[in-house]
Amino acid sequence: MATLEATVRHQNNAAVIDLKGDIDGAGEDALQKAYTEAMMQKPSAVLLNFRDVGYINSKGIALIVMLLAQARKSGTRLLTTGLSPHYVEIFNITRLSDFMKFYPDEQAALEGVM
Repeated sequence: MATLEATVRHQNNAAVIDLKGDIDGAGEDALQKAYTEAMMQKPSAVLLNFRDVGYINSKGIALIVMLLAQARKSGTRLLTTGLSPHYVEIFNITRLSDFMKFYPDEQAALEGVM
């Protein structure tokens, strides 16, 4: 398993969190730290970029649900890009897709934020 790395970039009125590695219980601190950093500039949306994520387990899904709850509480949209077809299916089964919008690429996601 690859340890999760999460870095933050700001584009337009959005914060982009680039995720790399595996999203599991060991990634909680990295994910929460990146989300807190992303929210410091009060973006209208946070884009989770899953392009370099190889694996997400049930604890990882729970961590994403935690971020979703925080985003909803603050009125911030949580968007996603880069999910593999397998994880798009998982997000549909778990109904995460009911609460976060999927985009085919970063540019399409950021165009929706402007």
